[in-house]
Amino acid sequence: MPSDIPTPISAAPGTRPSLVIVGAGPRGTGLIERIAANAPELYAGSGAEGAEGIEGFDIHLVDPHAPGAGRIWRAAQSPLLWMNSHAEDVTMFTDETVVMEGPVRPGPTLHEWAEIEGSTFADRQLQGAYLRWVHEEAVAALPPGVTVHHHPQRALRVSGPREGRQQVWLEGRPRPLLADLVVLAVGHLDAELDEEQRELAAYARAHDLVHLPPDFTADSDLTSLAPGESVIVRGFGLAFVDLMVLLTEGRGGRHDGDTYIPSGQEPVLYVGSRRGVPYHSKIGYEWTGERPPLPRFFGPAEVDAILARPDGFDFRRDVWPLVEKELGFAHYHRLFGVHPERTAIAWTDFEEKYAAGEAAEREALVASAVPDPADRLDLAALDRPLDGVRYPSPEAFQEGLRAYVEADLTRRHDPSHSPDLSVFLGLLSVYVQLIRLGDIGPWWHGFFSYLASGPPGPRLRQLLALSRAGVVRFVGADMAVTAEDGVFRASSPTVPGVTVEARALVEARLPEPTVGRALDPLLRQLHADGAVETPEGLLRVDRTDGRILDAAGRPHPRRFALGPYTDVRTPGAFTRPRTGGPAFRQNDATARAVLAFLRDLACRAAA
Repeated sequence: MPSDIPTPISAAPGTRPSLVIVGAGPRGTGLIERIAANAPELYAGSGAEGAEGIEGFDIHLVDPHAPGAGRIWRAAQSPLLWMNSHAEDVTMFTDETVVMEGPVRPGPTLHEWAEIEGSTFADRQLQGAYLRWVHEEAVAALPPGVTVHHHPQRALRVSGPREGRQQVWLEGRPRPLLADLVVLAVGHLDAELDEEQRELAAYARAHDLVHLPPDFTADSDLTSLAPGESVIVRGFGLAFVDLMVLLTEGRGGRHDGDTYIPSGQEPVLYVGSRRGVPYHSKIGYEWTGERPPLPRFFGPAEVDAILARPDGFDFRRDVWPLVEKELGFAHYHRLFGVHPERTAIAWTDFEEKYAAGEAAEREALVASAVPDPADRLDLAALDRPLDGVRYPSPEAFQEGLRAYVEADLTRRHDPSHSPDLSVFLGLLSVYVQLIRLGDIGPWWHGFFSYLASGPPGPRLRQLLALSRAGVVRFVGADMAVTAEDGVFRASSPTVPGVTVEARALVEARLPEPTVGRALDPLLRQLHADGAVETPEGLLRVDRTDGRILDAAGRPHPRRFALGPYTDVRTPGAFTRPRTGGPAFRQNDATARAVLAFLRDLACRAAA
């Protein structure tokens, strides 16, 4: 254990060591799986020095929802809602690409477990069933003497001294759970409204309007959105896709090929966002051949150098140029290797000049070596495709954006554009490295989701059908929303001079994962007690094992946190096989720290 963490004080005679995990969804399940995998070495096996004859310990899972699935993947939600990943790209199990100290324990992907086609986009209920099975398997793999208890309640607060047992207070329970260690694995949380949202909500109440703030769409009450009513929707990502489905098929409409047959119960959705376009479609073909050798220009050594800067670092100045170079390398490695007929020089010459060149030199190199602009990687154009684009009328923009979505679908399902998939692998590699830098601001996470975590292709085809049917209308980029004259108004420079009026506004996105504004009482209490948040509002934790940090940078010896509200955010609690699984690595490190602490505690008690 790190030297600044106190030696565990022996448990009281007759008490068993106890671990409380708050959050029994995929992250809590992943932690239990890693505890089971590491326990033979670290707790009760022959490799655990001094552990002979010690008792087991208790694991208390605190979550109002069923273990494994948790809130997001619970069974009680519409079967119309899908995952946005192919079933073959979803696993809860480690493989040899995960860099960790603990043992690899392989297991089936979702498509192997469910015996469905790998290219299937499973519904969330099926994913929830998979997660419940993984949870049961993880619990069954725990060594004898380790007992798991589920408490279907909310955790309200944690108290207790740094050097002693913690008390975890639960809703509706007069006495706390006693815990030697507490791990927070609570996933996505509700948040109180920010200043703009409070003003919009107050305006809606005063003028009898409808305002639905950021929320997990499956939990939103959509009954206030009346048939035929105009609804302004701000947000064009996955939350919008869920909203679109629930307000169309969820109200009795149906898709017949490329045609949408309305039920008459649908509102009219006017959707816009900062980019003004939907997230890019999931790629619809398999990887073949050699993978790009990543990391190449943005790996551990580069991250070490950035962290060693005495004056700190700026993401745009110090990090983004390396990320951009890394993604470009992934793209051109694939283009030159698989499609050499679309290049003008040999790969060895290109690679040498690319590696040595600065940004302007690389741009000139690409222009001369890659004749077709469609084969060049332009991240700025990908990020903001409507920048500077103007349409003379709303109808012209509807046609223009439908053409954009059609082109995206065609490209993302055409293996002749396989450098796009290589860039996706580059994004995953970059994410693994960026985790070590902590809170780098919200832009990167949005950019990653937009390029790498978009909707299934069939969902975008449904969007096109809904657009042609007039159920969905596109507003444009940099959409501005105002509340005035008793209505909500939306406008965009994409279609100058045009304003949409509506009596309903939906914020189609999850709440920001901020500790200070979290509605979760446990996080709010931790914040009040001195747990530190970053400028973006994320909980600061030790990057090695997830211990919660205080204002002095000291890790709490008995409290850990994992998940999207911490400054070591990962792409998800589960991941694509053979991509390094950063969440798995974090789970493993935390599990090993937990086991070492509980083992030492139990050994002292036994002595």
